Amino acid sequence: MAETSWYKNWFNSPFYHKLYFERDEKEAEAFIKRLINYLHPAPGNRMLDVACGKGRHSKTLASLGFAVTGIDISADSIAYAKQFEKDNLDFYVHDMRLPFWGNYFHYAFNFFTSFGYFKTRREHDDAIRTIAKSLKRDGMFVIDYLNIHFAEENLVYNESREINGTQYDIHRWDDDTHFYKKITVKDNTLISPLEFTEKVAKFSLGDFTDMLSYQGLQVQEVFGDYQFNHYDVRKTPRLIIIASKGVAYKEDKEKRLYSDGRRTDVLT
Repeated sequence: MAETSWYKNWFNSPFYHKLYFERDEKEAEAFIKRLINYLHPAPGNRMLDVACGKGRHSKTLASLGFAVTGIDISADSIAYAKQFEKDNLDFYVHDMRLPFWGNYFHYAFNFFTSFGYFKTRREHDDAIRTIAKSLKRDGMFVIDYLNIHFAEENLVYNESREINGTQYDIHRWDDDTHFYKKITVKDNTLISPLEFTEKVAKFSLGDFTDMLSYQGLQVQEVFGDYQFNHYDVRKTPRLIIIASKGVAYKEDKEKRLYSDGRRTDVLT
C-alpha cells in the first residue's frame, strides 16, 4: 500500500511545498504567462488544472481572466487552495484516474511533472482518458514532464538543501522504468527525521504519443524547456507536449515528431 500511495502522504506534507514551491514561484508564473501567450486562448475560456496542488498555477490562470477549475488528490492542498476561490476559480478534491466533467473545458494542463506516479500503465491511461474526455472538441492539453533521457544522463545522486531552517537530504537513483528520490527531512519541530521516497515513471515522448493518441489526443508541438526551445532528446531538460482533441496531426515534415525527438526521418 505504501508503494502505491506515497504521493498522498508526501503531497499532504508542508515540507513538500517548502522544498519545491517556495523558491520557484516567479519561474512558474513566467512559464504559464509565456504558455498563454503561445496558445492565445479566448477570453473566458474554461481551463482545467490537473494535479493543481495548492492552486498556485490555477491562480495565475484565473488572474489572466480565464475560468479555472483545479483538481488534486490531496485534501489538505485543496483545503488550502479553497481560500482563493472566486467567481472564475474553484477547486475540488479529485483523483485524476476517475472521470470528471465531460466535454466541458477548452484547455487542460498538467504542470511540473505532476504525472507518472501510479503503479500501472493502465492507471496512467485512465488519467489521460479523464483529461481527454473533459475537453471539448478542438480542446488543447498541455503536459509538462521531465525529459527522461536528459535526466538519466544528468542525475545528481546526492544533494542537501537548507530551506528556512529545515534540512533536506536527497538521494536519487533510477532503474529501467522509474526514477526514485529519497528525501530525508530534518526540522526542529520533528521528534525524528521524516523520510519520503518519490517514484516517477520513465515515460518518453513515444510513450506519451501512444497514450494520448489512444484517447483521441494528437501531439501538435513539443518543447524542451520553459523558454519554448525545441525538444532535444539529449540536451533539453523538459518534455512539454501540446496536444489537441479531434484535430488532425500536422503532416508537414518540419512538424513531424518522432518518439526519440527527431523531426526528420533518418531513412529519407
